[in-house]
Amino acid sequence: QYIYSTYCEEDEVETHDIPKVIVIGSGPIRIGQGIEFDYCSVKALWALRDAGIKSIIINNNPETVSTDFDTGDRLYFEPITLEDVLNIYEKEKPLGVMVMFGGQTAINLTEELVKNGVKILGTSHESIDISEDREKFSKLLKELNINQPKGEYALTVGDAKDIALKLGFPLLVRPSYVIGGQSMEKVNTLQEIIDYVSNATQVSPGKPVLIDKYIDGREVEVDAVSDGECVLIPGIMEHIERAGVHSGDSFSIYPARNLSEREINTIIEYTEKISKALNVKGLINIQFAVKEGTVYVLEVNPRASRTVPIMSKATGIPMVKLAVEVALGKRLKELSYKGGLWPQTPYTVVKAPVFSMEKLTDVEVSLSPEMKSTGEIMGIDLSYEGALYKALEGAGLKIPKKGKILLSIAERDFQEAVSLVEKLQGLGYEIYATYRTGKYLSLMGIHVNIMSLDNAIKLLKDGYFDAVVNTPTKGKKPDNTGFKLRRTSVEYRIPLFTSIDTIKAALNAVSKVNINGLSILSVNEYQEIQKDNVKNLVL
Repeated sequence: QYIYSTYCEEDEVETHDIPKVIVIGSGPIRIGQGIEFDYCSVKALWALRDAGIKSIIINNNPETVSTDFDTGDRLYFEPITLEDVLNIYEKEKPLGVMVMFGGQTAINLTEELVKNGVKILGTSHESIDISEDREKFSKLLKELNINQPKGEYALTVGDAKDIALKLGFPLLVRPSYVIGGQSMEKVNTLQEIIDYVSNATQVSPGKPVLIDKYIDGREVEVDAVSDGECVLIPGIMEHIERAGVHSGDSFSIYPARNLSEREINTIIEYTEKISKALNVKGLINIQFAVKEGTVYVLEVNPRASRTVPIMSKATGIPMVKLAVEVALGKRLKELSYKGGLWPQTPYTVVKAPVFSMEKLTDVEVSLSPEMKSTGEIMGIDLSYEGALYKALEGAGLKIPKKGKILLSIAERDFQEAVSLVEKLQGLGYEIYATYRTGKYLSLMGIHVNIMSLDNAIKLLKDGYFDAVVNTPTKGKKPDNTGFKLRRTSVEYRIPLFTSIDTIKAALNAVSKVNINGLSILSVNEYQEIQKDNVKNLVL
């Protein structure tokens, strides 16, 4: 049933005195909050129906599956605002409301909903607030003896200056209560942090600016389902790019490939400790940084994350269905699942970000802590290289088997560029470099073709280069030459890599696939392999 509302005296909607639950959707799709949350909302509606409970969805995006007329038992096509949700809650009188599937939009309504007497099904508002409030969350981690990056929060520019001088650069700064790394930046100087804090209060008025010491390590991500006592971890994902690139924009690998047994055990321990301390009833997402054997907790989201769809498909575990059952009062053991890390798959899944930069003129395209991608691709294969190759192809980052590659590298990345160029030349690529990059490579004894940035941009427009590797210096101004180089690559659809980690992994994948080929199976066939794998491990 498809329902719209208007302010009028007549009410044509009939309600029924039967068990029902409201699911709050994610509203309009935008950067930072995409279709992944609609997947979670749809799966939640189906799970409620399977449980014999009438499912009601509040959402207002006609381009989503959750707003199809037959997905839920009843759809209220309304804005995701406090007033509209309260009106529907008062009319329907449901068992409660589920906010964990609608991303940050739904989560941000929780406090006011509770104040107005709405029952939240799943993780409580108090626990959500602890995870979202930097001061409270930091205190919790200290109580649990869990590592976190050194950091503090600032309400004024003066606070921020004092914190920056105390912690030292580089730093990660961001507002609180945002999604998609909105307005998050890595800052390297005192002036940068002064400029940032001066503007940040406009994004989250009255909320503190979070300032963390930047950790140059591997970033790792976990999605789990908790019933408050038992915590099921379907898998651990590892990002190809180092910490500092938003998780939504990074290439992610499952199962993680570069973690020691000790690091994995620590991640499991931290996930269980946090989930139990917050009394999580449903989904939780935790992001970690791992450096020199030490695991740090970066962020916790007691809700569905954008990686839930991929982890559900990769492992075959119905994460949203389990979260709904738990929110309705069941234990994971009743649902035939035990706690801990689920057996890892004998195949690999790679998540690749998809961007729409050619449609967003004058927008910086380089990878950063602020999310820019508008979608994602899942590559799956019996080998890691095959999965990455498929993800790259799906995302439109096709690396030619031969051709001309242009390099324009930031000074901080010069040392890493040496091994990259040697690998590229070893594979037969012809290398061109902008002046400063080329001069450094020449000093290192590596011959490349050197040209000015302006000339490189002209040749890009003529289709002369087959791919571009550009790690940006600080600066997002459209009149910056490096900015123009990246924009030209995107607008002329030339594969662009702004992270050396990504291009190195991509080259390795291409060379291995050229030798070993790919496995061609359906997702269902891969999941059957995992089912057999789990059975054998149990036996």
